[in-house]
Amino acid sequence: MSQPRILVIDDEAVIREALRRILESEGYEVLPVASGHAALEKVQSEPFTVVISDLKMPGMSGMEVLKSIKILQPDVPVIIITGYATVETAVDAIKNGAFDYLSKPFTPDQVRELIGKAIDQSNIAKQHGNPGKQEKGFDRFIGNSQAMQKVYNRIMQVAPTDSTVLITGESGTGKELVARAIHDNSSRKDKPFVAVDCTALAETLLESELFGHEKGSFTGAVRTKVGLFKIADGGTLFLDEVSNISLSSQAKLLRVIQEREVTPIGGTKPQPINIRLISATNKSLRELADKGEFREDLYFRLNTIPIDMPPLRDRKGDLALLVGHFLRKFSNEIGKEIKSINPAAMAMLEQYDFPGNVRELEHMIERAVVLAAGDMVAPADLGFLDSELAEAISKGEYIPQTADELKDVKRRLREEAVIPIEKSFVLEALKRNSWNITRAAEEVGMLRPNFQALMKKLQISARDRKFD
Repeated sequence: MSQPRILVIDDEAVIREALRRILESEGYEVLPVASGHAALEKVQSEPFTVVISDLKMPGMSGMEVLKSIKILQPDVPVIIITGYATVETAVDAIKNGAFDYLSKPFTPDQVRELIGKAIDQSNIAKQHGNPGKQEKGFDRFIGNSQAMQKVYNRIMQVAPTDSTVLITGESGTGKELVARAIHDNSSRKDKPFVAVDCTALAETLLESELFGHEKGSFTGAVRTKVGLFKIADGGTLFLDEVSNISLSSQAKLLRVIQEREVTPIGGTKPQPINIRLISATNKSLRELADKGEFREDLYFRLNTIPIDMPPLRDRKGDLALLVGHFLRKFSNEIGKEIKSINPAAMAMLEQYDFPGNVRELEHMIERAVVLAAGDMVAPADLGFLDSELAEAISKGEYIPQTADELKDVKRRLREEAVIPIEKSFVLEALKRNSWNITRAAEEVGMLRPNFQALMKKLQISARDRKFD
């Protein structure tokens, strides 16, 4: 096994040197750097086993470094060091993909123990891929958040059975991926997996597709057609957006499920079937049943085992992994070498709710790769906001000087782009006024309490002054 390589990032030389001595005494190769920007240049071109980064640094914070590394080298454990350790700091870092955190002052033994655990995880990831996702079909999923781990566990619980499964979740969350993973890890994996989009076909055509029809059974039935229930025999039938099936078709579907046999349209002889049925919907079947828009007896049949796919806004810890995956995917497909994403652009993505979920993110990154002028996606490439304003912001050429200007920028930007602009606005006002909060508030045209409230929201305090 090659010698572990540790990247150490801290703006304080004494901390870098202390960590270098501790880690080199353990036989590790150590590369110390003084800033997040310098670290990312290394990560773009060199492999590392573990990264250890200070949280508070000038220019680029440790949290920004963490998010970027999760894009560039997603399997590398990142340890955050902080002198301002709180429960909130730890939770925030771990939510964003940190392996663990270490508070200053630390002892050599604490460093050795934590680095040893991180190296063990790195080795496992290299040998087996993402923990908990070694099973067939799980390579289609991107994400190690707690919400996704629950999904993985439920898939592996239900896959060996023949139980009927109902997958719920908003559009674009990946419900079909769940259905395929269940099939791929079941005893039916060598038999057909047949997916049906229940929104794409009219009622008569849907019944013909599902149940089949005899020649001459209706106008246009020029030949006998085998239905998808029979095609999926021995395997899995996946009914996507099952809530769109009409009530009359629901009655026929319920009978097929109960009797385990299907009669083609125009036919008289039932045909036995042996399938595993999985359904998906972006609506609440319970609510539809209460309103009489979905058969309650069918709902109970379909909902034997429920699996809920979390929306992307509830698994933001997976965002950097997803962004990195799509950057690599579309860079290869389009033939462009896009190495990373500008921190300001990443901040915009983090503040966005993604109503279209992972599918929307995928399309957004594809567009950004196409539009990117250099080797890094800029805020303007995301299509979030006014193109001229976006370009000025991405180049650091424009920061609001007054409260009225900030209000105008917020009006022109979507909400997800506001926070990094607000932060620049506050920090620049404080710098211009030597960190006198009263004078800074007066200069920008805000009341001191309102200015302080904005500082609190952005987690800006006097200790940030040392980074000027």
